[in-house]
Amino acid sequence: MLADTLRAQPAGLTEALALVDGLDDALVHGLARLDEARAAALTGLAGAFAGSPLADRVAVSIDKIIVGAVTDEHLAVLAGARSALLGAAHDALLDTVGRKRSDHPPSASPGAAVNATGGSRSWLRELAIAGWHGVDHELAAAGSQTVQALLADPAARRLAVLLDGFAAELRAAAPVATLERIPVRRWADLWSRALLLSQDDFPTEVSEPVDGRFLLLGVDLHEHPTVFRAQAHGLLETAGGEVRLVRTSVAAPKVETITGPSAWRMLAAFPIFRAALAEHRSVEVAGLLLTTAGDLLWDESRVTAGEPADPFATARVRLDAATASGAAPLDRHPAAIAEPVLLEGYTAGPDGLDLGGVTVALDLDRLPAAGPLTPALVTASTACLGLLRWDAGRWAVQPLAVQATVKRKAVAVHTGDWALGPTEAKAAKAEATAGTAVDVLRERAGRLLRK
Repeated sequence: MLADTLRAQPAGLTEALALVDGLDDALVHGLARLDEARAAALTGLAGAFAGSPLADRVAVSIDKIIVGAVTDEHLAVLAGARSALLGAAHDALLDTVGRKRSDHPPSASPGAAVNATGGSRSWLRELAIAGWHGVDHELAAAGSQTVQALLADPAARRLAVLLDGFAAELRAAAPVATLERIPVRRWADLWSRALLLSQDDFPTEVSEPVDGRFLLLGVDLHEHPTVFRAQAHGLLETAGGEVRLVRTSVAAPKVETITGPSAWRMLAAFPIFRAALAEHRSVEVAGLLLTTAGDLLWDESRVTAGEPADPFATARVRLDAATASGAAPLDRHPAAIAEPVLLEGYTAGPDGLDLGGVTVALDLDRLPAAGPLTPALVTASTACLGLLRWDAGRWAVQPLAVQATVKRKAVAVHTGDWALGPTEAKAAKAEATAGTAVDVLRERAGRLLRK
């Protein structure tokens, strides 16, 4: 089945991404100075929506933008059209995977109106008019006041964090006109997502409490200079016998100097989560909230450690029959695809894994420093649990766990094996040294808070 997925190329995918590229190029140069070629690219984007419910609004908005009448409403439609195209590409790619999926509700509960979103829309409008080439220190810093206002409102925290990170990237790159290479797709993604989240009463995800057993498949570790996050992918067996593909995450702030295995210490508030990863245990859940997008909202007070459960055995027996959730609207993007898969019977080589006539690339850049999984183990493996991703026009697998033969001994290595501390002597010694610094920083922070 996976080989068929790798060979498949959804009809219209190339054309849809080309339309997105045209819009993104216009954002590089700014909507205030559209030349004939970029105006034609936007007109082509409008043509793609002919016959759709968005046809009139997209056509009118793009016509106004081309003549220089750039309003918040027109930009919201432009961002929505871009998101719709990428969402269609996302759905077409997932259709080739062939996994059973539940439908995402067409409308979720509306979020609370946030007063400060007008400021974010204003800053995002100025960015679009100036274009990335026009971003200087003053324009990049202009969003700071809006971010502070948003951070003060819990209902706007998601937008605030997104804008804060986006503004930080722009400040670090300013003046952008001097850059040799601009992250065109990334900045357009951040801009359009932020603009849609800035709309009043933007719908939020619906969640409901669930009971059952969570069976781990693997964990994807996200290491940022100031945050460490572990996102576990697994199967949820509910009381009614349904098996759902879900993911759950925990995270904690940190400082830039805490890296590698010692970052696990920052997740001390989640002992059951860490033990489930390190000891490959199932987890009994009672009343955890599950969103319609398949995110299980972790709460240590509502979980208990269960029996050992081998992730490879779980994948072999239950993964193919599991039902995946439909993606949330803003997550319908090719770059957001992360499908758990089990690969066996392949031949590993420098170009990837040969599945018998077709090769899937290996995304080894995502292997975390906080886990024991290495490129050498992956290329020596005979079985792999990983995330199927689509990026730069091709499919690739990010390994989360492998089975291999090391010194004539069969081993299984997972990215979460060091969740309770490194099990390899050299790594354990290095972590103990680094861990001392973590304990000192935590003690000093506690002292400051007490004062």
